Amino acid sequence: MLRDVAFERGSLANVRALKGDWRRVRVVGTRATGLELGESQLLDVTFEDAKLDYASFRNARLERVIFRNCRLDESDFGGARLTSVTFEHCPLLQASFDAAKLKDVELRGCDLEGISGAAGLRGAGMPVGDALANLTVLAAAAGVRLLDE
Repeated sequence: MLRDVAFERGSLANVRALKGDWRRVRVVGTRATGLELGESQLLDVTFEDAKLDYASFRNARLERVIFRNCRLDESDFGGARLTSVTFEHCPLLQASFDAAKLKDVELRGCDLEGISGAAGLRGAGMPVGDALANLTVLAAAAGVRLLDE
C-alpha cells in the first residue's frame, strides 16, 4: 500500500506489486521497466517521463491516472478498468488492451502501432489528427479493410 508518495528519478524496474493499492502517488523520471501492478488499484496516480515498457496493469483498476510522456511499449492493460485516465504523448507500441473497460479515457499524441485488443479501446477519446495517424489500428479493430484508391 502506498499513500501520498513521490518517486523521482529512481528505479522501480521489475518491481512486483501485485494487488497493490496506490493512492495519490507521483512517479516522475523513473525507470519502471517490467513493473507489475496486476490486480492493483491506482487512484489519483501520475506517471510522468517514466519508462514503463513491459509494465503490467492486467486486471487492475485505474481511476484518475495520468500517463504523461511515458514509454509504454508492450505494456499490458488486459482486463483492466480505466476510468478518467489520460495518456499524453505516450508510445503504446505493441501494448495490450484485451478485454479492457474504458470510461472517460483520453489518448493524446499516442502511437498505437501493433497494439493487441484494440477493441478494448472502445469508449476512449482522441483528437481527430491522432485518430487519423492510428487509422490502420482503429480500422482493423472495427473489422474494416482499408483499400488503395
